[in-house]
Amino acid sequence: MSESRVAIVTGAARGIGAATARRLARDGFAVAVLDLEESAAKAAADAVVAEGGTAVAVAADVADADAVQVAVDRVEAELGPPTVLVNNAGITRDNLLFRMTEADWDAVMGVHLRGSFLVTRAVQRYMVEAGWGRIVNLSSTSALGKRGQANYAAAKAGLQGFTKTLAFELGRFGITANCIAPGFVVSDMTRATADRIGVPWDDYLAQRVAEIPVGRAGGPDDIAQAVSFFVDERSGFVSGQVLYVAGGPRT
Repeated sequence: MSESRVAIVTGAARGIGAATARRLARDGFAVAVLDLEESAAKAAADAVVAEGGTAVAVAADVADADAVQVAVDRVEAELGPPTVLVNNAGITRDNLLFRMTEADWDAVMGVHLRGSFLVTRAVQRYMVEAGWGRIVNLSSTSALGKRGQANYAAAKAGLQGFTKTLAFELGRFGITANCIAPGFVVSDMTRATADRIGVPWDDYLAQRVAEIPVGRAGGPDDIAQAVSFFVDERSGFVSGQVLYVAGGPRT
């Protein structure tokens, strides 16, 4: 793999996104750390640089087409043409169906589905021009259905269909598209879930771990390792797949 290859990771200021940015930098990629706030993205980019990698922080609302184009243009100007994309940006607006507002539904769909579509559309031309590319979309075990997450589950299931369609459309250009569906991962998002349902974090963590066959929670680095596999040169015959990284067959 040439060290000149450039990766964009969305939602990369913290958690899975930040861990993925660090891992890809260690793999030799120059990394664009993209997040809603550039100040938050800068901290993650600085962590990459501190480890000897190359990174730039870029602010963008992935649901805004104009902002996405500006961000991708900046990445191309500062780092070079991006040929790896990790669509990780995500939010939750959990609630039971009868309490869920249209705004909560639209916000989740906007970031997960519209955002992944817009960034992929903007980046794919560089991959086509290069005759090589890697797209990794972050789904979730919630795609299998989860109480209180009608919006999130629908969005994450939609990303799986989006991934498989990209694999069909872009494969002839040397581009693969795959999907990772994490199970329970310790993160700001899962801590917020515990707060929302009013369960102390330690109790919530113990409850979730008890359901996981390997007997531990996942961490952001577990997911970053899977991303590293999918973007590697050696995974070129793997496309359109959904990998559940969940400590067992289903959690």
